[in-house]
Amino acid sequence: MAARSGTTSMSIIILVLIATAVGTLVGVALDGVVPGTRTLAIAAGFIATVIASIARYKLVFLGAGMGTDERKVPMVLLVNAAIASIAGSLAAHDLAGIIASPPSSAIIGTFAGLLSAVLMAMLMITYHTNSATTR
Repeated sequence: MAARSGTTSMSIIILVLIATAVGTLVGVALDGVVPGTRTLAIAAGFIATVIASIARYKLVFLGAGMGTDERKVPMVLLVNAAIASIAGSLAAHDLAGIIASPPSSAIIGTFAGLLSAVLMAMLMITYHTNSATTR
């Protein structure tokens, strides 16, 4: 199915909004449960990225009938999700430390979800752009 106009923008907006909200919730839920704020950031970023990616697929492809079918997730996208969540979460941890000292778990989770989603969106765009040209 060919991508319709606005599909990429809609995918990014959904991914970022949901990942930011989920990151905040996970950050608050894991406050005091996991040892260290870096572990909290990585967990919040990874969970937020995975949940937001699933929600984006359900809303964009299944709900609106737009975008590419990603039922068979290539291994490279799973590796991209892990890379995005680790890099975004560690950057979020450092950013939260600059903003507040000590940073709250909600701030760490929010930034972890946001930055992980932004990196995931960039990796998804790159993957889909390159895979479309090889077909």
